[in-house]
Amino acid sequence: MIRKIMVVIFFCLFLSMIPIANYFLLHFGTICQIHEPCIIPVWFHPLVYAPSGVMFAGLSFVLRDILQRLSNVYISLIAVICGTFLSYLYVDPVLAVAGCGAYFLSEISDTVLYTMIQKYNLILAIIISSASGLIIDSLVFLHIAFHSYKYLLGQIIGKSLLVMICIPFIMLNRNLLSKSRLN
Repeated sequence: MIRKIMVVIFFCLFLSMIPIANYFLLHFGTICQIHEPCIIPVWFHPLVYAPSGVMFAGLSFVLRDILQRLSNVYISLIAVICGTFLSYLYVDPVLAVAGCGAYFLSEISDTVLYTMIQKYNLILAIIISSASGLIIDSLVFLHIAFHSYKYLLGQIIGKSLLVMICIPFIMLNRNLLSKSRLN
């Protein structure tokens, strides 16, 4: 019963990252210019900026991995497909296409790599699958949405920081994330 509740919670958390990231991208940041994404600093020396939705996009990779750990690859793929459609609903058409394409390709990459590696090492699986996903997500999104890689370094740094911040919490809760402990 606890496992089912956690699956629902992580499913919803994962799906919530898409509209939150899209909303932040358009409305919150330290700098918001017309026809540009709102941006935030993700590194301070030298100063590196990224679109403000970057943190939520980075968190989505870890949440999807945890969702799969608690359930299975099929529930995870259903969440990715739902998330792809959801990402289309909250922004203008250009950002929607960019978001859908980037989201789907990056989350599928994350799913495949995580599935192959997690049976050997949970933390390594999260790091490698997230790294692959965040690079694909950044390249595809920036290319389609802005026809520029101006914020590529910031995107990669911002998403990587969020993944790294999550790792200690996952390590502390590794036993809780064990399927056998939740049955």
